[in-house]
Amino acid sequence: MAKTSYWADDFVEKQRTAKEAVKMIRPGQRVFIGSSCGEPQYLVKTLAEASSVFTDLEIVRLLSLERTPLGLIADKTKSRSINIRSFYLGSGKARGLAMNKRFITPVNLSAIPRLFKSRQLPIHAALIQVTPPDDFGWMSLGVSVDVTLSAAFSADLVIAQVNPRMPRVLGQSFIHVDDVDVIVEHEEELLATEPLPETEAANTIGRLIARLVDDGSTIQIGLGATSKATLLALADKNDLGVHSQYLTQDMMHLFSRGVITNRRKGFNEGKMVASAAIGGEVLYEFLHDNPSVDFRPSDYVNDPTIIARHHRMVSMNVALAMDLTGQVAADALPRTYFTGVTGINDFIRGAALAEGGKSILMFASTSGSGEDQTSRVVPSLGDTAVVVPRGDVHYVVTEYGAVNLFGKSLQERALAMISIAHPEYREELFFEAKEMGLLSEDRTLSDSIHGVYPVKLEEVREINGETVVIRPAKPVDERRIQEHFYNLEPDDVVSRFFHEKHSFVRDDLEEMLEVDYVKDLTIVAVVGEFGFGKVIAMGEYLLNEASNMAEVAFTVNKAYQGRGLGKLLMRKLAEAARENGLAGLFAYTAPHNRGMINLFKTLPYKIKTVFEDDMVLLSCRFDTMET
Repeated sequence: MAKTSYWADDFVEKQRTAKEAVKMIRPGQRVFIGSSCGEPQYLVKTLAEASSVFTDLEIVRLLSLERTPLGLIADKTKSRSINIRSFYLGSGKARGLAMNKRFITPVNLSAIPRLFKSRQLPIHAALIQVTPPDDFGWMSLGVSVDVTLSAAFSADLVIAQVNPRMPRVLGQSFIHVDDVDVIVEHEEELLATEPLPETEAANTIGRLIARLVDDGSTIQIGLGATSKATLLALADKNDLGVHSQYLTQDMMHLFSRGVITNRRKGFNEGKMVASAAIGGEVLYEFLHDNPSVDFRPSDYVNDPTIIARHHRMVSMNVALAMDLTGQVAADALPRTYFTGVTGINDFIRGAALAEGGKSILMFASTSGSGEDQTSRVVPSLGDTAVVVPRGDVHYVVTEYGAVNLFGKSLQERALAMISIAHPEYREELFFEAKEMGLLSEDRTLSDSIHGVYPVKLEEVREINGETVVIRPAKPVDERRIQEHFYNLEPDDVVSRFFHEKHSFVRDDLEEMLEVDYVKDLTIVAVVGEFGFGKVIAMGEYLLNEASNMAEVAFTVNKAYQGRGLGKLLMRKLAEAARENGLAGLFAYTAPHNRGMINLFKTLPYKIKTVFEDDMVLLSCRFDTMET
């Protein structure tokens, strides 16, 4: 039978008080509650107040700030009155409640709408929050589309709190008055997040990640202090795009400054696509009727095949801890409010499939402080749930450096993870790795394991149209450095080692590989993708403690000779040595090695030349400038 009533009349007829609306819910039913900052607080508060009349009411929700006591009621009544099924482990909840893992249902976010629509998880009632209807009867879900839209369309009973403070967000965010059963008009402030603490570790991690994000990338980022610092570090980028689970105020600021333009996304260009917003009033005002914003449900935004269609898709998510093989735990972290598990795998896999895509996991190397401080790099996750399997992990960043685990052996992974752990825990991790069989028995511990990677020595140069990264060597460079020597011309090998050499086993290269970045330092020039690059040149110094002078040596692949790489490496070694308190540099070379002699002459110091037998000793002191 055709509908004859006008939607505006239906809107009036469907109006009820919150108490009347909640009474329509029956014991034993499953009730969905709109998530995150779109939570209908007034309806939820009324439901909590009436909880004593319910038995076996199951609350289904994605994410909550826990401003209402439903979880505490469930805990207190041992779930006889209310049982919580949370698809997202957020950390804005009470400390004790955060430990109640029985409330958590682990599932990838992209799959939740299918649970609702297929009635595998039937929703009997949905409590949602919407804008007032427009001239055609459409109401926007505003800041929370995510799984709320599918829950509303799948529910037997839809109760909508109409709040004029909810922004009207464009995209696939609308539900019609005809599709709602009960209207409760109530104006209240939307939930907002509190300011996140700024830490030096987060800022360092942000700067390291910014080096991995190219201009024109499409970004997704998790929530928390580290994510905030990362977005701030992207302020110098150009033409970034957004396809992300959450839109935040920091993204808004990047858009306002012209950093985010969405012009080069390759898909949904011109639009910031997300499924929800987390922030405050300024962000909500920005979202209202903004044609640059396109909110879609989670089965679209989190679909790996959709994510993979974006140009240079970069996913950046926060981990709780990682073990030496690369397995990831990613439950809620203190003071990050929302970081969790459900969207991470969708974006990690989608980004990895995208052309030029990258998936990045970030975390501070330690948690707690003082006696309570612990390492977030652990030998094994033990009983902790593995959220991201090791095979899906690519880039990992802490304040001590960045590594790429993709395609690496377990030994290479263990060395990489130890190198970015807090120095205080590296020795313990090293011996644990040997005990677990992750490192060969012949590996020995040296002082270099405590070295702090000097990020400031990193530099990117364009040389003859090719991007060359100049940086300190890392433990994970072992195989690349060996390959560099095997690729040298025989004459260059003799110039470096003073005799013919046909094998470059690890024991022979130990001094170059195990550096503490102060007494010994190796700098490499690398071309190619991060984590898979080729060493084309390297320079190293090794301290002679008796004289406080460091001996230097250089090698450059024949194809890259004559491009100024030796001069660049010499300059960086001299700067680092001087800053590290060394008195100067010296080198032994053959009299006919004009390259090395000329290289020394590029330094701004007085060069001393001494002939010893059939060799030349070149030296300079940092306190004797060339006049």
